[in-house]
Amino acid sequence: MAKWHEVRDARIVDDVLMLNIDGRQMRFAIRELSPRLKTASAESLAVFEVSPSGYGIHWPLIDEDLSIDGLLGIRHSVDTEQVAA
Repeated sequence: MAKWHEVRDARIVDDVLMLNIDGRQMRFAIRELSPRLKTASAESLAVFEVSPSGYGIHWPLIDEDLSIDGLLGIRHSVDTEQVAA
């Protein structure tokens, strides 16, 4: 399995998602990430898992997923030559 990102030390402190992505310490305000996370209880926010490939973060009690690329502002485009008709 290809590794998207190296994600370490993921934790939530005072409504801030803190994690190390590819060697850089990053901080994200939970209220700005998604409406579901913004309204979730602290107990539900505390239960999350980072995918082993570094692709994303999943909150099973909230049924919310965020991609690491999305957090970093990386956008992908579809190569129109590879799209089947």
